[in-house]
Amino acid sequence: MKKNRFSILVLLLLFIFFSTFVVQGEEFRLPDISLEIGTGTEESQGEDLVLSLRILLLLTVLSLAPAILIMLTSFTRIIVVFSLMRSAMATSNMPPNQILIGLALFLTIFTMAPVWQEINTEAIQPYLAEEINTEVMYERGLAPIREFMFKQTREKDLALFVELADLPRPSNKDEVPTYVLIPAFIISELKTAFQIGFMIYIPFLMIDMIVASILMSMGMLMLPPVMISIPFKILLFILVDGWSLVIETLINTF
Repeated sequence: MKKNRFSILVLLLLFIFFSTFVVQGEEFRLPDISLEIGTGTEESQGEDLVLSLRILLLLTVLSLAPAILIMLTSFTRIIVVFSLMRSAMATSNMPPNQILIGLALFLTIFTMAPVWQEINTEAIQPYLAEEINTEVMYERGLAPIREFMFKQTREKDLALFVELADLPRPSNKDEVPTYVLIPAFIISELKTAFQIGFMIYIPFLMIDMIVASILMSMGMLMLPPVMISIPFKILLFILVDGWSLVIETLINTF
């Protein structure tokens, strides 16, 4: 068996060796392959450059889209309030994270729709129509987002990051850099979300205290109060139409 394999291998090598010299009476050579960069006209090169820059800009925006959606919109406040509400009700993973994130995402689209429509009208459509260049498109597109963030940012938080950045005190909004505005907006959103969450916690905390007092007075020390209070919390949330109340409060804060 080994001899047969060796013979086949030798014949294969001989075949490859002779085929490199003669194939149908002619010398066998590998085809020549050359790579060249085409030289087009200046107009075509300019169009290719613009197309490449557009693709690069699109890829950059897509790579930053999750961070922009989470940190520069109303998403942060909404998802934090939903998380605090679920913790106050002590329902662990109900509703699931996927439901809360999906609801927060669509509420974000709802609240940010006027801003995005303005960006599309003032920046994206003129740029696609080649009426403005990339720099003007960037400035026009950033202006509505900055205006939205300024409305939701506390002056104290903005002053904090201006001081941390060692910048002179700005006299108007245009003098505030975007890299200073963004963190100020984020911590303002977190503070607002925790304030709303505190107000949500109070009625559920009262139910926990009442249930715990009743169980202690009855001598049921081994029975966890949470097991008894959760149905009453859910009942209270249903009676006051909690989802509509929380969502209405959130939307009105913007």
